[in-house]
Amino acid sequence: MSLDLSPSPVAASRPADLKARAQEDGVRFLLALFVDLNGKPCAKLVPVEAAAELQHEGVGFAGYAVGAIGQQPSDPDLIAIPDPDSYTPLPWVRPDLALVHCDPHVDGRPWPFAPRVILKAAIEKAAEQGLELFAGAEVEYFLVSRAPDGTLTPADARDVEPRPCYDARGLTRMYDHLTGVSAAMNALGWGNYANDHEDANGQFEQNFTFADALTTADRVITARYLISVLAEQRGMIATFMPKPFADRTGSGMHLHLSLWSDGAARFPANGDGPDDWGFGLSRLAYEFLGGVLDHAPGLQAVLAPTVNSYKRTGATSTRSGATWSPHRATYGGNDRTHFVRIPDHNRIELRGGDGSANPYLALAATLTAGLDGIARGIDPGAPGNGADAVRRPDLPPTLLHAIDAFVADPVVTGALDAAGPGVAEYFAALKREEFLEWHSTVGPWEHDRYLTAF
Repeated sequence: MSLDLSPSPVAASRPADLKARAQEDGVRFLLALFVDLNGKPCAKLVPVEAAAELQHEGVGFAGYAVGAIGQQPSDPDLIAIPDPDSYTPLPWVRPDLALVHCDPHVDGRPWPFAPRVILKAAIEKAAEQGLELFAGAEVEYFLVSRAPDGTLTPADARDVEPRPCYDARGLTRMYDHLTGVSAAMNALGWGNYANDHEDANGQFEQNFTFADALTTADRVITARYLISVLAEQRGMIATFMPKPFADRTGSGMHLHLSLWSDGAARFPANGDGPDDWGFGLSRLAYEFLGGVLDHAPGLQAVLAPTVNSYKRTGATSTRSGATWSPHRATYGGNDRTHFVRIPDHNRIELRGGDGSANPYLALAATLTAGLDGIARGIDPGAPGNGADAVRRPDLPPTLLHAIDAFVADPVVTGALDAAGPGVAEYFAALKREEFLEWHSTVGPWEHDRYLTAF
């Protein structure tokens, strides 16, 4: 894992203001975009003629109408202020369209319920310690079709093998979609380096190079939008739902994490001290890992934030024979059964997150948990599940259990409250309501189980 911190010549030569950049690219409209706490992408379409006003004054939204972003109908407007560095042309969607990520403000101040604002606050706290988080994200998703009766099936009707992972034929049948996404990622400078058929029928993954945490979170949101729109253009639905099929592997969003200082990687041991557990990691890396493991139950509310998430982590079998999702907060080497995998001495891979995770919140909470591990000098203990390993808790079995663990963890709740108080309480209430809404729904399972049982 290497990192070139120098700006690319192309990026350095681009105009600094949105209007000039858009006009240079032949862009006529800008999507001024941000997400709510659930990860819903919200945007206004701004003509290039108003790009200067957008950059300097922002664009207004009725916050309550946005969704889960901490506002009531009586509250002042959210003003989305764009980050020019996030400008992203989207000619694969429309030849005259570009996107720019925004930070919502209210009354001239960053809005503390905005996920991008929350991540920036966590990044600032790390910077106070001379540390910067870099992250890579594995974006897994399904391509499906939906029948008039609501039934979901893989969009590729021939994708029926019980073990379809890496199948060259299934990959080739989705060639147009996958290469379209790949070409877009590479044209944007993301460095797409692999595209594969994942473990479930209809499931795919497209990888891009890691970057600083904020850039990676922006790219995950952009990738979801891009993948969804390109799939729709081909008559398919792209879903990041963690577990759309009960008998098949679910979609994760694995995060590859490393800390840096002044352009130098801080996770490799580099002979600067004892390597107690033999993975070639520095003491700082082990302490960061220890913090992530220590806060795992509460973290899951953010990494796996939907009712459906726990159908993935709670699965005991799939058609392929493996779930590829962790059940306990363990860690180990190049072993994909753990909550945290250590692929090499440069990074750790957090495998608890899924396709529904809000990348800003996931990275903010994980960074905060890791920094707590460093502050407290937490030793992760022996790896694995053996007799010498530290007994790690099971991950929460439902969203309700995860929220209870979240509320009881002041470090993880503090991550969501980093830009202002009340966010964690709001998030917990939102997710409890989601669980209870699902719990109150009567469905086929109950009919089959109880209709004539008594």
